[in-house]
Amino acid sequence: MKGLILAAGYGTRLYPLTLDRPKPLVKVGGKTILERLLKKFEELDSCDEVYIVTNDKFYKMVDKWIKERSFSVAVKVINDHTRTNEGRLGAIGDINLVLEQEKPDSDVLIVAGDNLFEFTIRDFIDFAREKGNLSVALYDVRDIVLAKKYGIVSLDADRKIEDFQEKPSDPKSTLSSTGIYYLPQPKLSIMGAYMKTDSVKDAPGNFVKWVSENDAAYGYVFMEGWYDIGDKKSLEKADVEYRQKEL
Repeated sequence: MKGLILAAGYGTRLYPLTLDRPKPLVKVGGKTILERLLKKFEELDSCDEVYIVTNDKFYKMVDKWIKERSFSVAVKVINDHTRTNEGRLGAIGDINLVLEQEKPDSDVLIVAGDNLFEFTIRDFIDFAREKGNLSVALYDVRDIVLAKKYGIVSLDADRKIEDFQEKPSDPKSTLSSTGIYYLPQPKLSIMGAYMKTDSVKDAPGNFVKWVSENDAAYGYVFMEGWYDIGDKKSLEKADVEYRQKEL
């Protein structure tokens, strides 16, 4: 299995903190988000390499950070050659870039570089391998008002995705799509098929919705901690809570 960490965003909602560093190198509870994510991959015996896709603005910084540390899994930093937020490829574009460039011959676990999570990742992988299709980790926000802020998923009895709503005014569920995805190797080509459409190439939720409508996608529901580090408020909350937990 290969890992893929999406770290090519420009973190504009965290300015000025992210003017001179990528969001994954921001610290939460004294450790960078990237360090915490790589630790998740190190715990997986099935993972032999992790790709980190970043942009040209921060490529040298991320590459230097990796080379100054030692990990039990091979890590490769990939430059998507964008320089500005306006010119970014978007998360889907970056995933496609890595798949086309590296041509992985195994399943791929994809994690957004601004997500922290506390569920057992092996359970998610087992679920995804059993389903044999694109699988997405879903966090139950348990609040219909809060659900209006996220990409919301509805599932059938077999955990197959029936519907995907982006920031709905009238949510059909409280299951929020997180930045954690699993693509089995036989299904990797579906990304190329999506890229040929006129659909938006930024937020991965667009890809999930398209796959659920044109193939099949499944949702793994978890209740453990999840932090989407999207702005200063969410960063501060995560920082405080991680410091408390890790005293």
